[in-house]
Amino acid sequence: MADRRRPNRTPGRGRGARLDQPREFRRRDFLPGPGFSQESFGVWSEQFARFMGTPLFLIGLTAFAVIWIGWNTWAPVAWQFDPRELNYTLLTLLLSLQASYAAPLILLAQNRQADRDRVTVEQDRARDERNLADTEYLTREVAALRLALREVATRDFVRSELRALLQELDERAVDERAVDERTVDERATTEPSSSSPRLPSGTGERRSD
Repeated sequence: MADRRRPNRTPGRGRGARLDQPREFRRRDFLPGPGFSQESFGVWSEQFARFMGTPLFLIGLTAFAVIWIGWNTWAPVAWQFDPRELNYTLLTLLLSLQASYAAPLILLAQNRQADRDRVTVEQDRARDERNLADTEYLTREVAALRLALREVATRDFVRSELRALLQELDERAVDERAVDERTVDERATTEPSSSSPRLPSGTGERRSD
């Protein structure tokens, strides 16, 4: 039988994992939970970071610290859980814990906001490029239309040509009237001479005789 080699397997690395290849970490490997997602955690962190920047959070934190210090200062010693003699150690630890969690949450919210800003900038740049391309296209089309309109007869051009044609026709009509009047006058002057009586041809010969 042929020798079948099986891939090296390591406990906890999953099926088919090899020692010479890095393991691909997935969210389900180190963040178990049926309803957990990185997006929901990011949204929650942003909401918490926004809440920490509101006056309500500052007023509440101040009131909490004042009540804590007042209770552990003027309350009976038997009722004090963080006495003044220990310099309010528990309160200091709580505030330090709150600050240690608040800083990463704020950084996470800032990173998400930076990612959104980068996406917005990229979208704005793409939109500006499209607007620039559309503007250049419209500019070329307008220039082409202007060049095409130079070869097309416009309304003003047709009107001017019609006016020139009408003026030329009027001048021709005036010239024809003047010519007709001249011919009529010439005919009127030549008709009396041609209508004078002529003597017969034999009368002159008789007188000579």
